[in-house]
Amino acid sequence: MKDCKYYAHSLEGKPESEWQCLEEHLRNVAGLARSFADAFGAGNCGYLAGLWHDLGKYQSEFQERLRGEQIGVEHSGAGAAHAFAQHKVEGLPLAFVIAGHHAGLANLMSSSPGQPAPIMDRIKSNQKTAERLLQELQDGSLDASPPDLPPFLVLGKDESEKEKKTKSRKCEFWIRFLFSALVDADRLDTERFYDSQRNQMRGNYSSIEELRKELERFLDNKLAHLGAGTRDTLVNKARSEVLASCRQAAENDPGIFALTVPTGGGKTLSAMSFALAHAERHGLRRVVVVIPYTSIIEQNAKEYRLALGAENVVEHHSNLDIEEYRKRHGEEETQRMELASENWEAPVIVTTTVQFFESLFSNRTSQCRKLHNISRSVVILDEVQTLPPDYLMCILDALNGLKEHYGCSILLSTATPPALVQRDRFECGLNKVQEIVGDPDALAQQLNRVEYSWPSPESPPISWGELSGELTRYEQVLVVVHRRNDARELAERLQESLEEDTVFHLSALMCPAHRTEVLARVKERTQNGLPCRLVSTQLVEAGVDLDFPVVYRALGGLDSMVQAAGRCNREGRLNCGRVVIFRAPSKPPSGTPSKAMEIAEGFLRKYRGNLDVLTPGIFSEYFRSLYFGSELDAKMIQTLRQEFKFADVARDFRLIEDGFTRPIVVPYKKAHARLEELRDKGPSREILRSLQPFIINIYPNAFNRLYSSGALEEVAESLFALNRLFNGLYDPDFGLTVGDETIAPNPDDLVV
Repeated sequence: MKDCKYYAHSLEGKPESEWQCLEEHLRNVAGLARSFADAFGAGNCGYLAGLWHDLGKYQSEFQERLRGEQIGVEHSGAGAAHAFAQHKVEGLPLAFVIAGHHAGLANLMSSSPGQPAPIMDRIKSNQKTAERLLQELQDGSLDASPPDLPPFLVLGKDESEKEKKTKSRKCEFWIRFLFSALVDADRLDTERFYDSQRNQMRGNYSSIEELRKELERFLDNKLAHLGAGTRDTLVNKARSEVLASCRQAAENDPGIFALTVPTGGGKTLSAMSFALAHAERHGLRRVVVVIPYTSIIEQNAKEYRLALGAENVVEHHSNLDIEEYRKRHGEEETQRMELASENWEAPVIVTTTVQFFESLFSNRTSQCRKLHNISRSVVILDEVQTLPPDYLMCILDALNGLKEHYGCSILLSTATPPALVQRDRFECGLNKVQEIVGDPDALAQQLNRVEYSWPSPESPPISWGELSGELTRYEQVLVVVHRRNDARELAERLQESLEEDTVFHLSALMCPAHRTEVLARVKERTQNGLPCRLVSTQLVEAGVDLDFPVVYRALGGLDSMVQAAGRCNREGRLNCGRVVIFRAPSKPPSGTPSKAMEIAEGFLRKYRGNLDVLTPGIFSEYFRSLYFGSELDAKMIQTLRQEFKFADVARDFRLIEDGFTRPIVVPYKKAHARLEELRDKGPSREILRSLQPFIINIYPNAFNRLYSSGALEEVAESLFALNRLFNGLYDPDFGLTVGDETIAPNPDDLVV
């Protein structure tokens, strides 16, 4: 390679004999991309994408640029033009991925300002360059067999318009995975050349078989040390039965599974037991756990790390406190975790619903890079009832596709099963869902630990003052309300009547680090039998490990109320916990929360106030009503997909709307030191990540008021923090306090 005429990468200050030869890079990337794409049956296409992705670097202008000339050279379009010229329609998927391996996937025909140029424009503008380069080379080094597209993408002669649209969407999804294989291969080979030490830190994980055995030992030990009281015996017996059902179901053929288990039934570890055993049985490569809220992802990831070892579990979400992780697990383990977050190569990935689905529908290289590693995985969707109705059609289409064409098994885990199965007038539903627990209704009866008190259909709302007086009778009580202002007002009233250190508050006006600390204090007090009254928004409902003898919940969606009830008598220490549903003086946020409450009101009228959430089929009826009243493809994502508008899909598929909020850093504890480090050293990826636990998101009008009053300081590009003189705006009990409901959004308001 020392006699190379063309180079892919240079080294500043080093002789050309140490640069990377272009042909070497192309063949390395082709080999890696083929191995990655083999996981979903596209090895040949992966090889061609890698072989041609940097064809434009054969231009003399690019070689001069490597030697220091300050010239701009477009190098990724030539390979795209060559792929299309060689193979026309069959080459178009290759053209998409090659042209986008730096700038991102583009639309087919047209684009908006700020988006990559349309693929057909790129092909046209690079056609002559590609032809000239191939004539100049004439050595056959870039020749290869034609792309072998999978059969499910090939159009038949007499297919209907509907079938053509379906295949277009399947092809669009397949291009995303091929794109991922190329991007990851290109990044890895480039990294190996520039930073071999970093590259060598990747990999070296336990096998799926080893992890399955570790988890079995962990679970067997845990079950052996559980309590032996009468109530404990009933709960533990049910948990053991759930675990046994999961282990048995792991033998079934890959597909879509449902784990419908009430809160406290041990879903978290039982689901992982199924996933690892199923992956081992069928040769699947990893487990991806998808969780809706960052408020529960940390506790689940911690439990997985205890069972499987920190080195095998990658926690990938925006609120991860990287500095705390470094202190607990060391520098080397932290670096390995950050590397694995780039492409999800670890055996167990724990991430958020937003991260998972926005990556599936992104066009950016950084987000798409990981997609090929989702193929041949077990995907656990925890709290699956939280999937947003307005995007349900494309989400379910993606899940069906992962099962049918990418070797995945999907596990739907929930206590309140949504009606996601395909049926008449719900053609977008999931195909052939297998229930793991034989009789979920009987299990719900067996694990029932609470008694509900419902408002009558005609009863008026209760005032905050009346509710506060009622709550003072309890030593330990959780109250879940609709809005942040509700939570603060009720908590303040309770503080006036009780000792302040027994009243706690949670809302999105508090940064993640603050909320985590409050949850830890609340959990400690409830476990030790100390007085504890917690007033919260819906942050605590799904999966948060809290246990109160009494829970009050504002009337809302049926699933939300039952999830709140899951924080009552969670461990079954009482014969029966008490759940009180009340009509709040405020309304829930508009959109899905408001629709959900209307449906719940209808159920109250139907059952004349004697609503029984254990009634068989009640959640299916509830979710069918919710979906029937919703637009399941509100942003027309499916239409954009079948028109190959990758950039438009990425723009519009936003589970949390861009531009709807602005992030600010608040002065909570360690945020001070990390902001000083940012001011001293300037922004870096590591420092910015370390600030994530101290960020809250506020509405633009509140941001503008703070900015215009001088309360905000720009500490990095587009990142603001409270000015030191305004630190008093962040209250140690209530978080950011500017005074009205428009300060910060409820996370549920952001989920469209």
